[in-house]
Amino acid sequence: MELKKTVSDVHDSLKGIVRVEKEKVEIVDAKRLIDAVDWLVHNAVFNDDKEVRANCRWIIKASASSSGTKQASIQGLYEAMGRGEVGGFTVPAVNIRGLTYDVARGLFRSAIKNKAGAFIFEIAKSEMGYTDQSPYEYASVVIAAALKEGYKGPLFIQGDHFQVNPKNYIQDKNKEITSLKDLINRSVSAGFYNIDIDSSTIVDLNKSDVIEQQRPNFEVTAELTEYIRDIEPDMVPISVGGEIGEVGGKNSTEEELRAFMDNYLSTLARMGNNMKGISKMSIQTGTSHGGVVMPDGTIAKVKVDFDTIERLSNLARKAYGLAGVVQHGASTLPDDAFDIFPKRGTAEVHLATGFQNMIFDGKFFPDNLKQEIYKYLRENMAKEKKEGETDEQFIYKTRKKAFGSFKQKIWNLPQTVLDGIRKEMEERFNLLFGKLKVINTYDTAAKWANPANMPIRLENEMTGVGAEGKKVKEEKGDRGE
Repeated sequence: MELKKTVSDVHDSLKGIVRVEKEKVEIVDAKRLIDAVDWLVHNAVFNDDKEVRANCRWIIKASASSSGTKQASIQGLYEAMGRGEVGGFTVPAVNIRGLTYDVARGLFRSAIKNKAGAFIFEIAKSEMGYTDQSPYEYASVVIAAALKEGYKGPLFIQGDHFQVNPKNYIQDKNKEITSLKDLINRSVSAGFYNIDIDSSTIVDLNKSDVIEQQRPNFEVTAELTEYIRDIEPDMVPISVGGEIGEVGGKNSTEEELRAFMDNYLSTLARMGNNMKGISKMSIQTGTSHGGVVMPDGTIAKVKVDFDTIERLSNLARKAYGLAGVVQHGASTLPDDAFDIFPKRGTAEVHLATGFQNMIFDGKFFPDNLKQEIYKYLRENMAKEKKEGETDEQFIYKTRKKAFGSFKQKIWNLPQTVLDGIRKEMEERFNLLFGKLKVINTYDTAAKWANPANMPIRLENEMTGVGAEGKKVKEEKGDRGE
């Protein structure tokens, strides 16, 4: 794929396709634009020139906005779920660690076919680093996929696990919170209008009183909620998520949910301004991120506590008006588990590792590249191998961290390989959309969504200017944009 040398080259290549104005892009030839998306997104990701990358991202976003695809908050839909006006489905939130453009294209093809609209693209704080995807890049690649496939309507992009590092928090609380605010700032600037705060990592289970256990959690979540409300765009109330149980820990309880919510809401009330609180609550029900890996590299069967999901979802809706609870670490569950989530009132389910596994273990991924990646992991990630861990367990656990180092090689796989993987993804999303009951949710999502109807600003893409108009430092792996 050709890399453009200058911004002028980009604009020259788009003559007769789009008309670039100060704060918007007018589409002249929609059919030719679809063809141009491939080189635009490639340059948005891999061009060495910062200005070329930024301009390509901006053109993608502005073109999509002109064609009817708007980055949006899912807040309105979740409020309707909390009131009982909407329900019967579970929203899938999909983390894409590699081949983001092609995986997203597979999802959009399935969404169009199934008239689905209630789904979220997301990326976690940690994933941004090891996959080398900044918020600006991730949003532009997902939007490029929507533009390529002709998807129109509200598009939900979410910051997943914007997580407090407990060690850093103990050493310097203010510094750790400030770093999260910086991440939130540039994510909102990039169009992430859905943010999941995860300060469950600083819950102190050594305390005897459940309120004191949850105190650091609800206090930090309230502080970050206030920050989000201060920087969110006009008319776009950002959907904020909280978390009471760290994934992989003990199962959550009603007492913990009440302790968090009652004290979180009273803390927000003391801050004033009658601000909106969180719209959903992540809980622990027996899963772990990526699943539990057996010595032969297979995934152990996990029993999800669906009774806890149903009980806490009902409490969250009836007592606090939330959409319900969120299930993390679900992508490696057996297929027959997914039908149960909507039946038990799960608001949202997070899916990540399963799609990664489909890429690496599917029939299309070249074995020679896979072996090159595994060799790299053995040589460069050896310190992460635990005592008694088999090679299969080590590879399974660490291969997600190769997506950043091998990003361009994976992106540039032969077209036949990419087409095959994309088709497999589309088929997988067909199955998941059916089981999670999000087929025919397009009109519902469009009715309740909060789309951002404002100019797409090139300045944000160029400088990393955040929602408050200040320059913010980038996370490791974000190219310093």
